[in-house]
Amino acid sequence: MDIGFLIVAGLVLIGLFILFSIVPVGLWIQAWASGVRVPLTTLIGMRLRRIPPARIIYPLINATKAGIPVELDKLESHYLAGGNVDRVVNALIAAQKAGINLTFDRAAAIDLAGRDVLEAVQVSVNPKVIQTPMVAAVAKDGIQLLATARITVRANIDRLVGGAGEETIIARVGEGIVTTIGSASSHKDVLENPDMISKTVLEKGLDAGTAFEILSVDIADVDVGKNIGAQLQIDQAEADKKIAQAKAEERRAMAVAAEQEMRAKVEEMRAKLVEAQAAVPMALAEALKQGNLGVMDYYTLKNIEADTDMRESLSKAAGEEDER
Repeated sequence: MDIGFLIVAGLVLIGLFILFSIVPVGLWIQAWASGVRVPLTTLIGMRLRRIPPARIIYPLINATKAGIPVELDKLESHYLAGGNVDRVVNALIAAQKAGINLTFDRAAAIDLAGRDVLEAVQVSVNPKVIQTPMVAAVAKDGIQLLATARITVRANIDRLVGGAGEETIIARVGEGIVTTIGSASSHKDVLENPDMISKTVLEKGLDAGTAFEILSVDIADVDVGKNIGAQLQIDQAEADKKIAQAKAEERRAMAVAAEQEMRAKVEEMRAKLVEAQAAVPMALAEALKQGNLGVMDYYTLKNIEADTDMRESLSKAAGEEDER
């Protein structure tokens, strides 16, 4: 009798354990105590659909306590779609407290788009400041300026889905800074009136198509960088110098080639002259032999050569005397 009773008690305990592991009775009681009327069969269905009932019921209790009507099926659908149910419900509560018109469908869409909907609601209430990196630009006088800006933005709930993020805001503001500095006649104008950058950026409507609304753009710092104009002139002068040197080297090479060619021609002429001079005695002998040149004519020619040599010697001596 005792053994049978123990077996029955054990089976009852096992059955109760299985029942409570499948049926979240404690959560069901907590929901009813909080004013959320959820049938027990619904909780069992969540378990069968592999949805943790607590991930749905607790957000539903929070929404009910805040007076926000939320359908249980939508919470389940959002969870199954990979959304964060807690964050969406908290965003709805924060939006209601701040007087922002935000529906569950829009909040769920923002969450599924990969954005933090709760942070978006908080930023729409309390604007955030975005710091831009150092932006370098060159004024018309060739002086480089380095500027940083602080952008105060407010989240635009209506444009969170499909709107560009902070990176786009930073890139557009950086482009506006470069445009403003680049159009300035002198870098001194920008240093004296840095607010001209802010005015130009705000007038361009750079928040179009983004998930934010730009409230203000404040230039945090402007520093003077390099003298780009002077550096470019130095580089150009150096390039011109190298070009001139290359052309001079080309002309020198051509002159050397011309000189070598001239020397080759002179040597060739000298060789021909030596050859011609070597042929003169033979030509004279042949002329005497054939009677084309008489003896007296030969001696007259030799006298002329001697006279020419004497005159050249005298002129050289006179020139050396004048130099002394």
